[in-house]
Amino acid sequence: MTTAVTVPLPGAGPEARERRPDGRETRPEVRDWARRAGALSPVLAVIALLLVPGGGDAQGGTGGTGTVADAASGLLVLVCLVRVLRSGARPLTRTAAVVLGLPVIGVCLAAITSHDPGASLPGVARYLQVFVLVPAAVLLMIRDRRDFALVAWALVGLALLQGAVGVVQYLTGTGASYQGEDIRAVGTFGPSDVMGMATVVSYGLVVVTGLALGGRPGRARTAALVCAGLLLPPLVVSFSRGAWIATVLACALQLVLSGLRRAGRVALVVGALAVVLVGGLGVGSAMVKERVASITQVTAAPDQSVTDRYTMWAAAGRMWRAEPLTGVGLKGFPSYRDSNASLALSSGSDTAGAGAGFTRQPLLSPHNMYLLVLSEQGLIGLLALAGGWVALLVAALSRRRLGAECALVAIGLLSWQLIDFFYADIGGPSTVLVSVVLGLAAWWSLAEVRRA
Repeated sequence: MTTAVTVPLPGAGPEARERRPDGRETRPEVRDWARRAGALSPVLAVIALLLVPGGGDAQGGTGGTGTVADAASGLLVLVCLVRVLRSGARPLTRTAAVVLGLPVIGVCLAAITSHDPGASLPGVARYLQVFVLVPAAVLLMIRDRRDFALVAWALVGLALLQGAVGVVQYLTGTGASYQGEDIRAVGTFGPSDVMGMATVVSYGLVVVTGLALGGRPGRARTAALVCAGLLLPPLVVSFSRGAWIATVLACALQLVLSGLRRAGRVALVVGALAVVLVGGLGVGSAMVKERVASITQVTAAPDQSVTDRYTMWAAAGRMWRAEPLTGVGLKGFPSYRDSNASLALSSGSDTAGAGAGFTRQPLLSPHNMYLLVLSEQGLIGLLALAGGWVALLVAALSRRRLGAECALVAIGLLSWQLIDFFYADIGGPSTVLVSVVLGLAAWWSLAEVRRA
């Protein structure tokens, strides 16, 4: 029979413990969390710097001018490399090295076989940053469950701040343009990355859902429930259909994994809360209803954004059929788009508001990560990249008994990302956060974690 043990914590020796009046031992929490924040500062800096407004190519998939958060992610990788070299120990297990290294195969092969290898080099750097180097660095920086919790709560903090900015934008009419009004909540990401705030808020909502469902009754669970209530309004007024779908499905999976009875009770509470917010208080009621209804209008009367998306999906499929194994090359989708798309595709999408003037954003990616990889890297690239993600999810599911709290957070984040990739791809200032989330989930899936 396996003996239940806890994950060893740095500085958790007898000298670091104190006696409570009831005789039980405890640790000086504030000092412990401060030490952990210092050790994890490179990871926390990447998250915090996403509050800085910055540019970036929100449409280009593997492109982008880079932000301060991207620069911080490079520093994170460098700091992690120095720590690994100084320790002299093998940094990753064989399984972790294989799973995290799989994307390198498809990325490098697609760059070599590209019709323009020089133009593919920025795509190589971007893919390796987002799906290999930064996730591996985050995995290595996290030492135990408390480190995991600290990074998870940092994501929640970022979501609360971005969500607060988004709600103010909606209430004051200073957001991105939506149906002729500047009311779309985009946070500090601007109108060129309308999915940025929705993604951040969704991450936060999934994290607090996992913490609330997997944690024990107490202040942490209460704080998680309060944060969940605060994050719902900004997600609603983001008007992001993809984020809504992914969040609902990911949280539903977390609920089912935590127990069917609890899932039923929580579903009733959430339904009642939605009725109060939308029906009673009128939080974006008319536009929200219209946006929700548009999700099902894929053939009857789709809006132009839906038409553009399906047209680009069809174009990506034609590119793959032309080069089934290695694709048309990294960053090749824009070059081959017009020759493979039908006349239904518009010239671009209009963006305005949130402090920016009117611009016409070109449609340079299919807004589907799987089809983007399939068209640019072929079947080999898709199997290598998506195969690693599926391996992470399977490993996370298999470790549920080691700790419900961390497991539900990791499974929820991975599920959300895999679902959202059906409606979005990488690109824009918020992309670097994808790598942090993958690293957080990879720690739970691949690191040596013992039963709590």
